[in-house]
Amino acid sequence: MSSRLSGRAFSVLLLLLASGTAGLARPFRFDDLARVQRVGGFSLSPDGQWIAYGVGTPDTAANRTPSAIWLASTGGGAPRRLTSGDKRDSDPAFSPDGKTIAFLSHREGGSQVWLIRLSGGEPQKATSFPTEVNSFRWAPDGRSLVVASDVFPECQDVSCLDKKVKAREGAAIKARVAERLLFRHWDAWQEGLRTHLWRLPVEPGGPAASDLTPGDRDAPAFAVGGGEDYEISPDGKDLVYASNPDKILASSTNADLWIVPYAGGNKAADLTAGNPAFDGSPRFSPDGKWIAYRAQRRPGFESDRFTLLLLDRASGRSRELTPRFDDWVEEIAWAPDSRSIYFVSTIRAHGTIFRIGLDGADPTPLWTGGAPAHLQPSRDGRRLFFHAGFATHPPEIYAIDTAGGKNANALTHTNDAFLSEGAFGMNASERWVAASDGAKLHGWLVLPPGFDASRRYPAVLLIHGGPQGVWGDGWSTRWNPQVFAGYGYVVYAANPRGSTSFGRKFLDEITGDWGGKVYDDLMRQTDDLASLPYVDRTKIGAAGASYGGWMVNWLLGHTDRFAAFVSHDGIFDTKSMAFETEELWFPKAEFGGWPWTSDVYEKWNPSRFVDKFHTPTLVVTSEKDFRVPFGQGLQLFTALQLKNVPSKLLTFPDEGHWVLKPGNSRLWHATVMDWLHRYLGGAEGDPAALESAYSIAR
Repeated sequence: MSSRLSGRAFSVLLLLLASGTAGLARPFRFDDLARVQRVGGFSLSPDGQWIAYGVGTPDTAANRTPSAIWLASTGGGAPRRLTSGDKRDSDPAFSPDGKTIAFLSHREGGSQVWLIRLSGGEPQKATSFPTEVNSFRWAPDGRSLVVASDVFPECQDVSCLDKKVKAREGAAIKARVAERLLFRHWDAWQEGLRTHLWRLPVEPGGPAASDLTPGDRDAPAFAVGGGEDYEISPDGKDLVYASNPDKILASSTNADLWIVPYAGGNKAADLTAGNPAFDGSPRFSPDGKWIAYRAQRRPGFESDRFTLLLLDRASGRSRELTPRFDDWVEEIAWAPDSRSIYFVSTIRAHGTIFRIGLDGADPTPLWTGGAPAHLQPSRDGRRLFFHAGFATHPPEIYAIDTAGGKNANALTHTNDAFLSEGAFGMNASERWVAASDGAKLHGWLVLPPGFDASRRYPAVLLIHGGPQGVWGDGWSTRWNPQVFAGYGYVVYAANPRGSTSFGRKFLDEITGDWGGKVYDDLMRQTDDLASLPYVDRTKIGAAGASYGGWMVNWLLGHTDRFAAFVSHDGIFDTKSMAFETEELWFPKAEFGGWPWTSDVYEKWNPSRFVDKFHTPTLVVTSEKDFRVPFGQGLQLFTALQLKNVPSKLLTFPDEGHWVLKPGNSRLWHATVMDWLHRYLGGAEGDPAALESAYSIAR
């Protein structure tokens, strides 16, 4: 891989390389995806000379992904592995003096913070908290950590927590009782726990352990995949965090910023009480004068545009920095001089890093391409480090000059040897077609390795979830278009109405109109796919998850143009789903009220059209999916079976909305590819993987 390329140039180069070696390329299939090592979060040392980062290695046989901490020089050279990788070591963070790396580890069971010295030696355990540590931050003086953990809110000290944990572990009765909503969330029951921030000493003699966010609410607030909704001020005096003060959390997307002395003892002050929608992702400026944060304006609408705001700590007043910016602000990081802020957004399906000053001028793009994240500027302000993956290449860690975003280079090359050895010929190009009202519709086209334009190939239309989501220029370990192409399909990943990164109007047009304009958009994009001379229009399938699964269920009752469907965690009955799901703000916002007050539920209810179901359909659902609960998939499969439509059900008792464990993913891919092979004619799924399910009813 070239060491000095812009993001867009990097993607184009990979596409050209793939095209030039098409005849030599071999398919990139699940076994190859499982061999790709997963570069995770990283930390830049205070002197800018080192990066510490996590690397996960999927183990499909054991159905887990152990990970290790690695160290690499920002000046180049071979990296060094710091931990064994037998368990799960992740999320490294350099100490303020740069001599120690703290990281999360499961080496003794539950997640705790461990330390390793750069001077050498074995890792040492830093925390033995009764409940698991979800995330942590160093205090500026290096003497303590602030950790996020799910605790019993009635406990004020560690001994109380320890007693409660042991009592629960030894309980003979496992029944649950609830007297309020949001008693389960995403993929877990609440279990009477709340996420709190605790201050813990790093070594004996440090500050005593203390709950800094006591009370019967999550502080910081829940974020899918973990969030960074808290930070300690540069002088170590204050802690800022996001928490939802509303009484009924199941129907609220609110969060406010709160500030409390890091020493503890004082009541937290609400900094953003005037905004009834989300305020979060707080970041202190290096000089401590400002707090930058992200905010939304429409209460109850989780997909509202995220804007960038600046709070003056002296006056307590906030102002928006991005009033004219039409897309989401996704992640923010301060420049070291406190005069500008870097942020990530996705523009027309391409990740972009912007810089914006505090003077109100429009943001300036620095880098375009891939899916950048984890922004970390060097202390001298000359370089910006980030994590990025592309549609044609798994994530690595990169750096660019902050002066114009030039001289980009990859600092890690974790998968280069494997990918070069395989000669997979991965590729991705873009398609644009006009909607019925003239709107421009975007999609990604991925061709099978060894592509021959004189042949006719089966094809798959991929429909993203959300519904406010996007198929972007990023790498995926779940719904990876390269894998579908590796099984012999022309893949069209569509971005119809409701897709993010194409402006607010385009995004908002799906709300309340799930099967309207977006259905027409997808039909036009399917027309575009079918028009390609190398596509067999009699062998086109469609597959989607979440909202994409709902759309597959809708297509079942509205068109016979597809030869096969895959419906993963899709809503089948909009009314019953509204009473089953946990985040009640979602159906209320999307369907304009509650099931007894809005006719929109019935208008876009796939279960109304069961009499028109004919297309062979694979149904996937998981028992820990509380977002689109298990019953939705069971209802769909039952309806298909009663209608004698060829159908198959795949369920996972240990997965939620996403299939994450590598062994489960192996079975998922084998089942999906076997189904598509059966009706579209691509390559067969792995027969050994198909038999790995512990319960098969035929």
